[in-house]
Amino acid sequence: MSQKLVSKPNAPVSEGPILVDFPTAIGVREGEDRLEWSRIRASQLHAARQSALFLLAANLAAGATTIVLASPYLPRWELGMWGAALTLVATLFAIRRLASPHRADTYAQVDDVRRTAIDGAALGGVWSVVPLFICPHLPANATGGVGLVLAILGITTALTLAPLAFATLIAIGGVGLSVVVHLILEGHYTAAGGVALFTGLLIVTCLTRARALILLRASDIALGERNETVSLLLREFEDKAADWLWETDAARRVVRASPRFAYALGLDPVSIEGMAFLQVLAGPSWESGEVSDGLRDLAERLKQRESFRDLTLPVTVQGEQRWWQIAASPRHDDDGVFIGFRGVGSDVTEQRESTDKINRMARFDTLTGLPNRLHINETLARALDDAEAWNSRCAFMMIDLDRFKAVNDTLGHPIGDRLLGRVSERLGQLMTETEIIGRLGGDEFAVVVRDASDAGRVEHLARRIIEVLSRPYELDHHTLHIGCSVGIATSPRDGRTAETLVRSADLALYRSKDAGGGVAHAYEPQLHVEAEERRVLEMALRQALQNGEMHLAYQPVVDGNTGKLTGFEALLRWTHPELGPISPAKFVPLAEEARLIGAIGEWVLRTACAEAACWPGHIRIAVNISPEQLHHANFLAIVTSALSQTGLAPGRLELEVTESVFMREGPAATRTLERVLDLGVRLSLDDFGTGYSSLGYLSRTRFSTIKVDRSFVQAASKGVREAVAIIRAVVALASSLGMKTTAEGVENEAELAMIRDLGCDKVQGYYFGRPLPVEEARAIAVRSAAESVAA
Repeated sequence: MSQKLVSKPNAPVSEGPILVDFPTAIGVREGEDRLEWSRIRASQLHAARQSALFLLAANLAAGATTIVLASPYLPRWELGMWGAALTLVATLFAIRRLASPHRADTYAQVDDVRRTAIDGAALGGVWSVVPLFICPHLPANATGGVGLVLAILGITTALTLAPLAFATLIAIGGVGLSVVVHLILEGHYTAAGGVALFTGLLIVTCLTRARALILLRASDIALGERNETVSLLLREFEDKAADWLWETDAARRVVRASPRFAYALGLDPVSIEGMAFLQVLAGPSWESGEVSDGLRDLAERLKQRESFRDLTLPVTVQGEQRWWQIAASPRHDDDGVFIGFRGVGSDVTEQRESTDKINRMARFDTLTGLPNRLHINETLARALDDAEAWNSRCAFMMIDLDRFKAVNDTLGHPIGDRLLGRVSERLGQLMTETEIIGRLGGDEFAVVVRDASDAGRVEHLARRIIEVLSRPYELDHHTLHIGCSVGIATSPRDGRTAETLVRSADLALYRSKDAGGGVAHAYEPQLHVEAEERRVLEMALRQALQNGEMHLAYQPVVDGNTGKLTGFEALLRWTHPELGPISPAKFVPLAEEARLIGAIGEWVLRTACAEAACWPGHIRIAVNISPEQLHHANFLAIVTSALSQTGLAPGRLELEVTESVFMREGPAATRTLERVLDLGVRLSLDDFGTGYSSLGYLSRTRFSTIKVDRSFVQAASKGVREAVAIIRAVVALASSLGMKTTAEGVENEAELAMIRDLGCDKVQGYYFGRPLPVEEARAIAVRSAAESVAA
């Protein structure tokens, strides 16, 4: 075939053209300019990708038509097998084309184009079956119809698949050859010649279209390159332009130095003309030989005489370090001899500083200046890799501050932020070269110990952290006391990846917090088992109400002197269909953590009120209220709705709260309780003496009852003088404030006698009854009312 001339897009105008011959056009041979041809190959693959679905539809339609024409003359199973083979090959062909990652503006290798020949051979082979094995069994009219189908399909393939000329030639040539062979065997020599001519025309059409696409793409590339050059030259004359042109000869000396290039260096254009390009950029460091890695990289690129771009290197301009980004392409004369480089440069100092600042913000905490979660995770990943390479160990600590939230809530976030700064300073003073401290967020910190081969040293560091952070802090005339809890995980025992090691340390920290804080725990496999159990329980808990798995049990409360029933305390119970009965000590804290206690608590309140409404009028019902419920904005509306819908008198409902409800937003909790009391509902302070025991709660809130915890009752029954004194004090305090007292956990007659002697008004415990099912509680309430009437 004839050769066509195409200008090299990346070359200067003075350079010669390149040739597009037959082997290069179809992809048998690599082009002279590999960079240019790699962009052309990408456009070929992209064009074929766009027509893949259309070609698939054409093959399937032609196959279906062929089967219809041949079905009266051939067994259906034979045609079915051929149709299945065609569908498979055509579909795979389309999938391979659609899966091509190349876009028209990217790069592809010649091997990517060559491999498409396999697809063309497969498609041509399937269609070659028609003239060689199907047509011999068809009458003349059917054969003519099939021939027409093949002709239309050939034209469609030549036009749509022309970008992949190699695959198209194989497919069309294979089918055309099989038709010619069939006609010759049938003795139709004239028809065979006509088909051969028609096939040749299709091949020429395909090649012509393929060449046209190559020429069009080459022109687009050249136009884009020239537009960029013109744009750069125009910016050369703008006062504020930061880009410049540079050019060297074959010996890498500066030629035709542009004024802007010299200005960027702070030098005169005449003075740098003929100087070594690398010497100009190196400046004073050229004589000493202490040049930057970027400059060494540039020297290697120039030595290889290949195009490069986006190369960043430091340049000293009048004593100030700047950052430049340069790109260039080699130049050749008309004979192809290398004559130097031509390139562009930009000052990217501001962009680099901005990028560095963004990178720092992305990896360092703005409040404390410590590495943030992202930076810590990256550091831990590197430490794990180093430990594995050296057959060593590294450790990860998670630190959570104790009582920090109380500081934030009482003194405000500014004080809390300054406290976090002090904490970070103390932690930083404890770190050595083998440890890195970071802030994960909130009041959580972390330590990466790169060398944890000495487990005792790691444990000692954890104890030191707890000790140092527990010392008082002086801030704005406030003396603050906080502490911390620590969880430790060590590789490879507790995890081989950053993710698993962090999770292990988190589980260990959970154990430390659960133990009351101020301690350090190392990860144990049992912690993972417990965490998985919590996860399973939480998932089941989310469906427990909906599935009707929860019910209430009712424990009697009696008069301390007469033993008569005065009410019941509603106690929540959960029976899972597979896990069986689950202790409230397990699922109630879990419900609070998972923020499920609100819905569960509302169900308890409504259910208890509905049941109590069925009891005699003098029997009260006590319901426990969690801090989460009390701090909910709709709590008052929920109580009001429960009373109105069930018809229960407000005076028969007693809400039991613990001191913990006042630890967060105490004034808000007090206001809510006051509004509940205004409804006529009674209020009881549960577990008094086991928590913070602030008498301020009693003075600010109108409690009707103080409940003495069972731990004091049991200790007093064993003769512990402190417990006896506490109960006496609580009874005296309640009496002076006009409140009643209820002793919990009375299990025998001796404990009952002691409680009576100490003056408790009401008693609750196994001695009078365990928590009862609703039917038994209802029966006891009715019987108690009948006994009262009879008396």
